[in-house]
Amino acid sequence: MNEKDSQKESRAGLPLSQGTTQTASMENVSITSSIESHLDYEPNWPRCWRAYACWLGCFFLMFNSWGLVNAYGTFASYYTGHSLRANDQLELNLIGSTQSFLVLLFSAPIGRLLDAGHFRYVIGTGSFLVPFGMFMLSIAHPNDSNAEGNYARIWVTQGFVVGLGMACYFVSSSQVAATWFPNRKGLAIGFVACGASVAGVVYPTMTRFLIDTIGFNNAVRCVAALVTITSLFSAVFSTPNPAHTHPRPQSYRSLKTWIDMEAFRNKAFCWFVAAVSFLFFGFYPVFFNLEEWAAVSGYGARDGVRMPVKVVNTSNKPLQTFWLLTVMNGASTIGRLTMAAYSDKTGPLNMHIGAQLITSVLVLVMWTLANSTAVAIAFCVLFGMTSGAVIGLPPASVANILSCTYNTPSTKVIGHSKLGQWTGMVYSAAAIPSLVGPVVAGHLVTQYSTYITVQCWSGACLFVSALCMLMARFYLPCADGESVGVKLARMMSKKYEGDAEKRRTRERGNESDTDIEFDGALGGGISLATTRVPSQWASRQGSGEKVLTDGGGAVLQGDDKNV
Repeated sequence: MNEKDSQKESRAGLPLSQGTTQTASMENVSITSSIESHLDYEPNWPRCWRAYACWLGCFFLMFNSWGLVNAYGTFASYYTGHSLRANDQLELNLIGSTQSFLVLLFSAPIGRLLDAGHFRYVIGTGSFLVPFGMFMLSIAHPNDSNAEGNYARIWVTQGFVVGLGMACYFVSSSQVAATWFPNRKGLAIGFVACGASVAGVVYPTMTRFLIDTIGFNNAVRCVAALVTITSLFSAVFSTPNPAHTHPRPQSYRSLKTWIDMEAFRNKAFCWFVAAVSFLFFGFYPVFFNLEEWAAVSGYGARDGVRMPVKVVNTSNKPLQTFWLLTVMNGASTIGRLTMAAYSDKTGPLNMHIGAQLITSVLVLVMWTLANSTAVAIAFCVLFGMTSGAVIGLPPASVANILSCTYNTPSTKVIGHSKLGQWTGMVYSAAAIPSLVGPVVAGHLVTQYSTYITVQCWSGACLFVSALCMLMARFYLPCADGESVGVKLARMMSKKYEGDAEKRRTRERGNESDTDIEFDGALGGGISLATTRVPSQWASRQGSGEKVLTDGGGAVLQGDDKNV
């Protein structure tokens, strides 16, 4: 056997190991058939009480992660008027952005740990850190409401420690719940995502009323007690479906264990990563600055002695600013549920694109032109409904991308096993934007003394995010398996062929009209129409010659003048 033949044989044995869908461990491949049968016969709604107890536990995980981030605007408003009144708006936004930064930064490694089955350690760690950080905040903050607070201590307790605990909760909430509802992932994740919006109603209202009644420190202790109770429930009941597989990596020291490089060869995934990054550039500046914008514009009122920007309008009858944030988070619950339910029919990514476009328009147009308390409340309602879907649908959209990528019966299980890792990678890539976005917005307010800068910054970032989502959708197949690009190319090709056919028809019509004109001009001579039989005689007659034949068929030629 020569060298070329041996190379051919070696290549012939490699396709199974070199295929792009075989990069997962052999453990994944070996269990494909069993998981397929489980998914095929899985009812739409589980018939086990553990599924719904887990669902509620995951709801509380989101309640105590992004829910506390959504409620930070109320804390920031209190700090601005009391304990941190000497600090810049940039520094105040940094506490909330640190929380979101840590939540997103650790999403990828935590998602991989969850894929490997270490959910007990992950959720248990968060169940300790979040309540501990909130209790420590009540100690670090001064008892006297008029006393100067230590910014570093408040940042460490509320921003860093609580943020680390939230990181353990966030990806766990959607990933664990999704294992129980494989045929209703959109709605299941949407219900879990409502935890953030419900907490955005409960925590600001609870905190504000308790501050007025028992003081800030005791109010924070009550919040920490609620966080502890709900966290303990989650630690007990938030367990994944036993039928769900947890492939263990061969080595935790390997880079490919934590980062799936195959994801970055997927164009739809890369564009979606860019979309979520721009989303967090512009999303949380709205929540962090809404109350102060309302107070400065005269559409809301708060206690305290300092405002970073001069009040420009006090003619309206203002309401307490925390109500605006409460209304926004309450409306977000409606948006998360309804749009998540319909996303199972329209496709999560399609729903995500529509919600993102509407959200960006609301910020760029409605928020910037708001000129009364009624319009401010209307903006909070509409923005809350669409933004709830925007911030809650990324896990479902990643699942959509995975299902379109691994769409064969033999590779479907690989897509299920990568959901946590890919979702975590998306959020980890958005960690820096989530930290920088609110800080940039706070600096713009301080630099230019107007909140129009925040409105333009947030709206532009959200609009760019929608464009990136459209590009991600462009590279995914439709329901019939054909990509959007191929459909558009075919539509353009049909349009081009139709235009060409119309052009040929017009040309044939013009030729026919021309032939009739020439026929009349020649006094009934031989027509140039294409339906006539071509002959050399026509050319001779046109040149002034006459063609004659004798009786035997011989051709006689002559000039007009000589015949």
